[in-house]
This record gives sequence, C-alpha cells and structure tokens, in this order.
Amino acid sequence: MIKKLFIIIACILLLSSCSNRVDKGKLNKVGMLVPETINDQVWGTKGYKGLLNIQNDFDVDVYYKEGIENASAIEHAVSEFKQKNVNLIFGHGFEYADTFNKIAKKYPTIHFVSFNGDATQKNTTSLRFEGHAMGFFGGMTAAHMSTTKKIGIIATHSWQPEIKGFVEGAKYEDPNITVLLKYTDNWDDGQKAVGLLDKLLDEEVDVVYPAGDGFNVPVIEKIKEKGLYAIGYVSDQSDLGKNTVLTSTIQQASKLYDIVAKKYAEGTLQSGNLSFDFQDGVIEMGKFSPRVDEKFQRKMKRFVKKYKETGDLPK
Repeated sequence: MIKKLFIIIACILLLSSCSNRVDKGKLNKVGMLVPETINDQVWGTKGYKGLLNIQNDFDVDVYYKEGIENASAIEHAVSEFKQKNVNLIFGHGFEYADTFNKIAKKYPTIHFVSFNGDATQKNTTSLRFEGHAMGFFGGMTAAHMSTTKKIGIIATHSWQPEIKGFVEGAKYEDPNITVLLKYTDNWDDGQKAVGLLDKLLDEEVDVVYPAGDGFNVPVIEKIKEKGLYAIGYVSDQSDLGKNTVLTSTIQQASKLYDIVAKKYAEGTLQSGNLSFDFQDGVIEMGKFSPRVDEKFQRKMKRFVKKYKETGDLPK
C-alpha cells in the first residue's frame, strides 16, 4: 500500500512539473552571448537568469559564452552555437546588433536578438526597455526628498530615455529643482563614475541617480558613506542600504527573455526594433525607503497604476 501511494505521489509531482512547461513549438535550443560576465549581479546576471527561465519553462538546452565583445568573437561563438542546433541567440547588449545584422543571412535558421540597437534583417530583433516613465518616477522621488534642491544624474550616454524622464519627473514634482548631469561614456567605468560623483557632491547635490548598471554599485556605496540618497538602477538596490536607496527603477530582463522565447516558440516574434514598458510587466519601481513619507508613496503608486492603465504620465 505504501509503495503504491509513493508511486501515485511521484506521478502527481511529475505531472505538476510538466504542466508548468510551455510548448516549445519552434524553439530548439537557445544561446546567449554576454560582453562581460554573468556574475556581475546586475545586467549580466539578469540575462543569465532569463536564460535559465527559458531552460526551465520550455525544457530546452541553453548555452552561454562570456567575454564576447568584438565581431570576430561573436561570429566564432555563433558558429559554435549553430553546431549545437541553437536557433535562438540573445546578444545581451547593444554591441551585438551590427554584427548580427551582418551575419544573419549566413544563418537563416537562427533568430538573433540584441538590445538597444537597430535590427535590419528578417531574422534579427532588437529589444529596448522604454525607460522614460521609470526615469520620470525616479526623478519625482529624488526631487521630493532633496533638501538642497540639487539632484544629479551619472549616466553612460545622453540618449538614455530614462535621463530625459528623470529631469521631467523632477521638474514636475518641484519646478525649482536643479538637475545636474554627468556622463561616463562607458557602461563599466566605475572609477570615472565615482570621480563624477565627487564633482556632483562638490555642488551640494544630495540625491544621485547612477544610471549605469556597470558602475551604480560603487557609486551608491560612496553615497551611503556620505549619508546622502540614491535612486537604484536596473535592479532593486534597496539591499545596498534601505536608508540610502529611496527607490529603484527596475528592468526585468529575465522576464523579457521569457516573453521573447514564447513569441519565438509561437512563431510570432517580429523582426526589427521592439519596445517594452510597465504595461508588459518588465519595468517596475522598487521598494521605497522608510525615509520616504507614506503620503508620497501612495501618490506614486497611484501615478504608476494610472500609467499602466492609460500610458499617461502626470502633467
């Protein structure tokens, strides 16, 4: 009797596990290329988690390669993936778009996915997080909590949509706020970012938005030493200090991987450039610091809810 009961329970667990799987459809095997490492605890780690989600949800083999930065390395890695019958490849960054476009015709059975680039071939897609709204809400929070009425941004490039959004949100919350901008021109230059932070602090900035996932951690750590405030970027960075990180603007790359894989499996993944926002469940605001008053938190939650429903930001 006990043996029969054990077999029944094992079958139920097996069926339950299988029921969570998604039909893999056109999906065969999946590869991912990252320019640095999957162990950076921010962007690279999010991509790796997305890859593991696909492996679990679709029951397919997945592969990844780290430190793939130039065209030659990309082409070599793609050739290896092809040998393994991979038919969906994620290039986890903007640096992959151009090379993917150039080699796409050579690999017609593979669909190439990159980020923040310009996909021009029928089997290439570029993904972009719509960062304007998350920047807007981050800017509102920074302006609300500033006592010097001076807040700062350390970004990588001026084209980042969250930068414009941050400035607009700050001005909406407090028309008298001053927003100072600094750029590293490199996603991973932590030393330069910390140097730019010193310049902002010299100008009495008391809230900083380090909008670069390769340098935001050292910047926030120094902000914490100074007893000032930060807005987290890409991940919920409240764990770096709940009294320092007022909130975070979160991009759920791992969820986006699952969305893209599902579309590919169903045969509905479009080529070209695709954008994703709060409404797609891949962008959200992080936990608020206990330093942020409850009244403002409630207001922010109403604004975010309205934006999800209507696409309209406060005016």
